[in-house]
Amino acid sequence: MAELAEFEKQRSRLWGIAYRITGSVADADDAVQETWLRWQALPDGEAEDPKAYLTTVVSRICYDQLGSARARRESYVGPWLPEPVITDGGPEDRVTLDESVGVALLTVLERLTPAERTAFILHDVFSVPFPEIADVVDRTPDAVRQLASRARRRVRAEAPRRSVDRGEHRRTVEAFLTAVTGGDFEGLLEILDPEVVWRSDGGGKVTAARLPVLGNEKVARFTQRLTRGFDPAAMLVAVRDVNGAPGVVIVDSATAQTVVFAFTVHQGRITEIDAILNPDKLAHLDLDSLR
Repeated sequence: MAELAEFEKQRSRLWGIAYRITGSVADADDAVQETWLRWQALPDGEAEDPKAYLTTVVSRICYDQLGSARARRESYVGPWLPEPVITDGGPEDRVTLDESVGVALLTVLERLTPAERTAFILHDVFSVPFPEIADVVDRTPDAVRQLASRARRRVRAEAPRRSVDRGEHRRTVEAFLTAVTGGDFEGLLEILDPEVVWRSDGGGKVTAARLPVLGNEKVARFTQRLTRGFDPAAMLVAVRDVNGAPGVVIVDSATAQTVVFAFTVHQGRITEIDAILNPDKLAHLDLDSLR
């Protein structure tokens, strides 16, 4: 049986690969667990390069998952957004934000083919060589290079412009929150880009816009309507990192409703808001830690 210590050294990296490929916390957890089971069954010394072996195994599992996931998402009610990852955040003086795990980028990756997405994540984010990726997607190294190049061009063309300054991002999010909780419609308009895009993922389980909402006036009114559904006396509002960048979590204990907001910020204004309301996608969150 292969050594546990070797696997544990790679666990967080494997989960990071799995989450970026699938966009699902649950699927990433399952993929890492399955990788562990296969590692356990491997005789000692059979994997000359444990890191490369484990990367190939978890990536192949996730690549295979993408086929069935793609079919499910085509019939999904309303916009599909990734399951959010909530953390307390790092030091406030950290200069850049992690775009590779951001909700906005993961949403763009949904438009790629499974092979393009896998090649892009493995090569551009995790620096996996093309021959190793070829084993994952059953293509030649040259074909994988073309997949990654095509995916890269599309990501560059479709990913929103964004600030990489954490302080600017957080100040903008806090200004948004102040305007929303204070009922300041004009203040909300000021912080929203004129062409802001709002996407909300309710999955048909809770009320949410089934099409993107466009423009600062429409988004401001929609935001106010949404937050009016919460009970201020029972509402908990917390600024937390959502997929690596400051976002907002709102929990209403009276209605048992939760919403996670992720933001894209550019030049001090919010250009995209992704609101995740589907309770199935929030079930993994430790809401007690927000108190």
